[in-house]
This record gives sequence, C-alpha cells and structure tokens, in this order.
Amino acid sequence: MCRERITVIGAGNGGMTAAYHLTKLGREVCIYDSLEFDTQIRAIREQGGIRALGEDHGDKLLLGGFERIAKAVTDMEEAVSFADTLVMVCPSFAQELLFERMLPYLRDNQTLLVMPGNFAGLVLHQMLENSSRKGLNLTFVDAISIPWATRLSGPAQLDIMGLKRFLPVSIFPGSHNTPRQRARTEAAIPIPVEYLKTPLEAGLENINFGGHPLMTAVNIGLLENFNGEFNYYVDCCSPSTARAAAKMDLERMQVGEAYGYRLRTELEAMNALYGCQCETVYEFNRSSVTHGKVKNAPKSAEERYISEDVPYLLVPVYELAKNAGLRPVLIESVIHLACAYNDTDYFATGRTLEKMGLDGKTPEEIQAYFQQGI
Repeated sequence: MCRERITVIGAGNGGMTAAYHLTKLGREVCIYDSLEFDTQIRAIREQGGIRALGEDHGDKLLLGGFERIAKAVTDMEEAVSFADTLVMVCPSFAQELLFERMLPYLRDNQTLLVMPGNFAGLVLHQMLENSSRKGLNLTFVDAISIPWATRLSGPAQLDIMGLKRFLPVSIFPGSHNTPRQRARTEAAIPIPVEYLKTPLEAGLENINFGGHPLMTAVNIGLLENFNGEFNYYVDCCSPSTARAAAKMDLERMQVGEAYGYRLRTELEAMNALYGCQCETVYEFNRSSVTHGKVKNAPKSAEERYISEDVPYLLVPVYELAKNAGLRPVLIESVIHLACAYNDTDYFATGRTLEKMGLDGKTPEEIQAYFQQGI
C-alpha cells in the first residue's frame, strides 16, 4: 500500500515538527529548505531523521521519539515534484519568495497548504494570476496557525510543548472545496480540521492578532534591556495589557462583521483550541500549561512578533477596516509604534488589499467575489 506523500517547505520550528509528526502518522515526507538555511536539512541527513524529546529541563513534552524522514533536500524542483500536497511552514515574509521559486515546477491539481496563512492564499493566487503560469490549477489552503507549540532544541531535535485540539483552515478558490480536497487537506494536518469560508476569514481568525504585536510593543523596553529572558505569556501579560488586547480584539471583530463573518473572540479561540475554560485572556496566559513552558520572549522589535505579525496580520486588517469605513484606533497605533521601532513603513510594505487582489472592491463586492467560488 502506497503511503501518502507530502512535501514540507521550510525547516524551521514548524516545518521540522510537521515533517516529524506527519511521518509519525505514516506519511512519506520530503522536507525542503534553501541552501542559505540548510542547517536542519544537513542534520537530518547526518542523523537519518528527526528526534523529539520526551522531557527537557524537567518539562514533560509531547510525541517523543525518532522518525526517519524520507527525503531532506535543498533543491526546489525535487521538493515540488515529490508530492501533490505541499505544506509551506515559514515566516510570512518568506512566503512570496518561496512561492516564486516554486512556480516553475508546480503542476496542475497540486495543493499548497500554508501554516500560518496570514492571507497567503489571496496573495499567492494573485502572484499566480500575474505570472507566466496563469491558468495553473492550484488549490490554496490557509491555516490560522500551526498545530503545535514547538521549538528546535538542537540539530534535528524538537521540543513539542503543546498541541491544539483542532485547526481552522480555508480552501481557495471556493469551488475547490470538495470532499476529495478536504480529504487531501486532512491528510496533511495531524489534528482535526475546521473549515472556514474564505482565506479572508482565516486571516482574521489568526490567534496571534492581539497577543503578539500589542504585548510586545508595550513591553519592548524590558524585553530589549533584559534580552527577552521572560516567560512571555506569563510575564508580559498584565491585567492592563490584557484589557488593551481585548479592546483591540473588538476592532478585529468589527472588521469581520463588516465582511459578513462572525469571528471568535481571542478568548473564545484560545479556550476552544486548547480545551480551557478561562474567563479572561489574562487568566488564560497565567494558567495555560502549554504556554507556561515557553520560557523565552522576543529580544527586540525586529523579532517576528513585530516584524511578521504587524505587516502580515495587523496591516491587512487595518486595510480591510479602512475599506469598510471603520477606524481601528488601537490597531493603527500599534502599527505606528512598530514602524517607529524598526524604522520601516509597514503600511506600505505590509500585506495590502492590492497585494491580495482586493483593491477597489467594496466589502459587498469582496463578499460577492468569494461567493462566486473564485
């Protein structure tokens, strides 16, 4: 019996964990990273696979063991040709670069699952439409996050600290949302899947929206001066920062409503994904066993909680809000702070409506665009 083949694009924390966990579940996995970032690829080749620790510094970890990985490569053509399902797990700023490298080798009826998506399905579809490969029949699946709380603890070695109960995703174009496509999607995700309507909804449901950029922005002095030596979720979340995050979350909810979505609040999402019953975000951050194991924090404003989550998560939500006639004061304020911290105009460089192929469309026209199965 043939094993399901899956290619993982990206050998960072999430990509390595995807390759390990999917192999553990019986999939045949090829993992790719570029020659510039081939440390883990070389380690897999040398060791024959990936190891997940069962315990680290007294903390009990999940899914311990060793798995032999079918292929670890730095050649994009080899990686893309290996499987019909490609799982991209990388920082959002690398998604477009990697997709550009993939384009010459992609073939009809392949699926590209992006974790986390951050509106990637829309952006990459637009890139395809503007390329010489226009007309290629691809399916884009955007996940709101990755399934694991995980980190690399050594060469080809993982600490898997937590696992979500399910993972919400979208399938785009909507006409591809068939039982066959769902089966292919579920084979590439090691936990139960919840289906959202569109990649717009999936981007708006990203659980990093409030917790990462706002808490990092308001704690940046301590984070930089003490080299990030904190438990981020416990030490950087106070009753006041949690209240501010909740108010910023309301701005996100209003944006969702303007485009026809009933979004979960951040608290509802965290409780559902991790099986908790907390009454506030502050309580969740203080009591979550999974997040309590994360004993490091961003060391500067250049780390991903600002440099990724602001341009690829806050900016598109801000653009959607403006397009709907809303003024998200807190979202805009955090973006301005991030621009000042990193001397970068994230309003210009971030994930805009134009990059998503939605510029010039009213909220009603955007809803109609998705309802047509585009």
